[in-house]
Amino acid sequence: MSTAATDDHTLLQAWRAGDQVAGDALVRRHFGSIYAFFRGKAPQAVDELVQHTFLACVEAASRLEAATSFRAYLFGIARRQLIYHYRRARREIDRFDPMVESVHDADGSPSRLLALRQVEQAMLEALSTLPLDLQITLELHYWEGMSITEIGHVLEVPPGTVKSRMHRARELLRSGLEAGTVVHDAESDPGAQQLRALGRALLPGSERGGS
Repeated sequence: MSTAATDDHTLLQAWRAGDQVAGDALVRRHFGSIYAFFRGKAPQAVDELVQHTFLACVEAASRLEAATSFRAYLFGIARRQLIYHYRRARREIDRFDPMVESVHDADGSPSRLLALRQVEQAMLEALSTLPLDLQITLELHYWEGMSITEIGHVLEVPPGTVKSRMHRARELLRSGLEAGTVVHDAESDPGAQQLRALGRALLPGSERGGS
């Protein structure tokens, strides 16, 4: 199998059948995005959460429908792993509701990451105050370029709900940024450039020293 030109669905099925080369290729293809997803939300548990996500990905492969993009499937698993992580941290005393509670609620203020510049850290802190599913909606749109349909698969909601959440997330982010130092690049698209810059800064290998 030429893994470089093979689509994600085929690689996943081959991995599930025992082809470790296909599995390694699939992990390499998506590792950076999943790493960045967790690094800004649970930096102390990144490696564990990435490992659990890819393990669950291959174990649940039979649930992936051909019409669903692999990325939506994978990020859906990552989202669930993050929610489980927050619930375990609370010893399941109460449930974590991703449409009500934020990273800040679950884990306190995000740790300062040495690779982030001041403006990126400010953006991360503003994002962390949004309900988790609203934060994820923005990140999938700006970092991954996902369609409304794909984001809906990740969040397990219809496209119309994604659109309303996107609007609400932008409004909340704008309010959060007004109290900080991040400059809006457009009134209707608060902090878009800074959001994308943060996504790139969270990728593995992007370390560049403190701000």
